[in-house]
Amino acid sequence: MYFSGVNGHADAKPRRTAHVIVCGNEKGGSGKSTTAMHIAVALLKSGYSVATVDLDGRQLSLTRYVENRKRWARTARLQLEVPRHFHVPPANRDTVADTESEEFRQLTEGLGEIEDNHDFVVIDTPGSDTFLNRMAHRIADTLVTPMNDSFVDFDVLARIDPVSHEILEVSQYASAVREARRQRRQTDNSILDWIVVRNRMASITSRNEQKIDSCLRNLSAQLGFRLADGISERVVFREFFPIGLTALDDFEEHVLGTKPTLSHLAARQEIRQLLTALRLPTDEVGRKRAFLRQRYAEAISRPIAMPDIFVS
Repeated sequence: MYFSGVNGHADAKPRRTAHVIVCGNEKGGSGKSTTAMHIAVALLKSGYSVATVDLDGRQLSLTRYVENRKRWARTARLQLEVPRHFHVPPANRDTVADTESEEFRQLTEGLGEIEDNHDFVVIDTPGSDTFLNRMAHRIADTLVTPMNDSFVDFDVLARIDPVSHEILEVSQYASAVREARRQRRQTDNSILDWIVVRNRMASITSRNEQKIDSCLRNLSAQLGFRLADGISERVVFREFFPIGLTALDDFEEHVLGTKPTLSHLAARQEIRQLLTALRLPTDEVGRKRAFLRQRYAEAISRPIAMPDIFVS
């Protein structure tokens, strides 16, 4: 995590501790909050200490997700892994400079409290170009950009010729990510790992999907991001949100509040494949923590299922 020189704030001090994962896309409805929550829970289940940050001060989707998870754990008397969480509310000041300064202060103070004692920080960003959104991209170690499998979402990355499907120009968002990577490289010689995740892919390959795949691969070579398959259009992902569960939690009826189906198992497999594709810096330390937590749970006669979701 690095704050040195962000947006010209001279008082920002360089810090390097937790690995920062940012879920970013300037288009709403792409699955950023769902992806962020699943990444956070996956890391928690593997023994890592995780904090989550919600920068979408209006929607607060990730904040609601975490709150729902806490509430359901109490209601159903479950032991669910919950990340430490905070959100940055909108700062409405008289000038743009004052607003950005206040938001910068809130974010840096919040991160300052968690970065030294957490392995990972997962940040959910708003679906628009904001100061906090740009700053999150500049401090990211891993950038995950979920997009629906359509040319409407592809337009967030680049414009194409409608006939030849050649790349005409990269979008404002893609240009901003490229600039963030350049600044990060100059600041601490780090490389921001950018992964574009294709969500809501059809179960049967269509001609449109083949065209999108070809365009994404061409754009990937140009911009230097990696591609990964995300989550399909499954009702279960929508059902998870009200009770704060994920595809990685136990699929017992008393946990879900309903009988599990094959769709639940398919959703879990999709998330496992996505997590493997992200190539997050996990190691044996996290596995040992998960093992010790399992031993502790057994010792107090309250077993907790903690599958190693990073094993492909």
